[in-house]
Amino acid sequence: MKTKLIFITGGVVSSLGKGIAAASIGAILESRGLKATIVKLDPYINVDPGTMSPLQHGEVFVTEDGYEADLDLGHYERYTNIVTSRRNNFTTGQIYNSVITKERRGEYLGKTVQVIPHITDEIKKSIYEAAEGSDVALIEIGGTVGDIESLPFMEAIRQVGHELKRNQAIFIHLTLIPYIEAAEELKTKPTQHSVTKLREIGIQPDILLCRTDRDLTDDIRKKIALFTNVTYDAVIQAIDVECVYEVPLRFHDEGLDDKIVELLQLWTKRPNLQIWADIVHSYKTPKDMVTIGVVGKYVDLRDSYKSLHEALTHAGTALNLKVNIEYIDSEAVIEKNDVKTWESCDGILIPGGFGERGVAGKIETIQFARENNVPYFGICLGLQVAIIEYARNVLGLEDANTVEIDQHAKDNVIDIMAEQKNVTDMGATMRLGAYPAKLEAGSKIAEIYGTTEISERHRHRYEVNNKYLPMLQEKGLVISGKNPELDLVETIELNDHPWFVAVQYHPEFKSKPTYPHPLFFRFVEASYQNKQQRNN
Repeated sequence: MKTKLIFITGGVVSSLGKGIAAASIGAILESRGLKATIVKLDPYINVDPGTMSPLQHGEVFVTEDGYEADLDLGHYERYTNIVTSRRNNFTTGQIYNSVITKERRGEYLGKTVQVIPHITDEIKKSIYEAAEGSDVALIEIGGTVGDIESLPFMEAIRQVGHELKRNQAIFIHLTLIPYIEAAEELKTKPTQHSVTKLREIGIQPDILLCRTDRDLTDDIRKKIALFTNVTYDAVIQAIDVECVYEVPLRFHDEGLDDKIVELLQLWTKRPNLQIWADIVHSYKTPKDMVTIGVVGKYVDLRDSYKSLHEALTHAGTALNLKVNIEYIDSEAVIEKNDVKTWESCDGILIPGGFGERGVAGKIETIQFARENNVPYFGICLGLQVAIIEYARNVLGLEDANTVEIDQHAKDNVIDIMAEQKNVTDMGATMRLGAYPAKLEAGSKIAEIYGTTEISERHRHRYEVNNKYLPMLQEKGLVISGKNPELDLVETIELNDHPWFVAVQYHPEFKSKPTYPHPLFFRFVEASYQNKQQRNN
């Protein structure tokens, strides 16, 4: 096998940042001229995260080919040039489903189907196929070492390490070095136990990434190296940072990429990480601040809007502005008429979502933004509720609604596509992935993109009902973009408003710190202009 493999596992506690670590390593390796790919192996039995609650699992990231993926794939795309697909994420549910399907077809010729070798072979097959065509493939294993559900994945990667030559695969273990306030010292014992557990499985880590909130002393590094059987220079400090895009710089300063190149015997050019240094500098030294109100119903878990949060940050960094994001619960706050929350925002954004809860508050929010000339940016559901608000308050259609909420709505301005009406399975059955859109020449959104032909990623089941388009347009709503094949509304805007744009797709999925999405860039810019005008 030509592709070199890097397996990344986690220990002690979850949420240590394996996804950002993997993405950062990918960024450094790309800067050295290597072609990288990153794969996430998730231990949960769900076939994909598409039907999981954002409050439990975080956002669902959508790939170009329409796969609903773990949010870590968003990190992979933001830090690297990788365009992820369904090959970049596998779950226990998918692996077992594939094996059971093969067994039902008789492909195992009557053999007893077992975790070893059948499940582990399927995992290895998925890894090898996903790694094809790259110089280096990073394989992130979800969960924590010792979790019962991740054992088949651990056994599979152990086997891969055994099958390949020593310089073909390495293991990186991300672990926690907690600081105990009462003792006033960092403790290495959790890391020792985590590595011991990993070695019991048959995996000896080659590199340790030690997550810590303060610098590790030489004595602590030597102690960790001694008790985990790794070399001193392979004990890498993964210290907390103010800006997540600083991680590639910190890893490089720690010599992580040099160690990887050494262990895998790779020939590369020297890395150039100046672009990351520039991004971090802009983030840490903004000229001013702008406040964006994000009105949604998943605000209790910030990871529910991870790509959205990052896209706003990318725009702010490019404009040398600190973006202060005020997450506003559309149900608990807006519907209690707390207008002070709105008034403190320079711009308002309503992201995607599902279900009836909080919709009334979002409609009130849009009316406030439209009537008070506050920059408004609607995404997916944010477009649909903008249509409902306009139909009710401008067209006078008091019963205007979406069939998602009221199946018998008198004026169903948001309807469901014909082929969606017979869907019974909820997973992976929406309009998903990249779809083209034709933008109206001379429209605000065409000017923002600098073209009239675009492609963006979708994740929704409901669409604008074209029957109402003539009425909406007659009253001033601009339908500025449509899907040319399906004749579905993709973008809307208002001409008599400083910045009122809504889109049916999810532009946040394609924003990067190195290439901020133009819609987010211009929205943050307009919001800052609104702030300056209000202050003057």
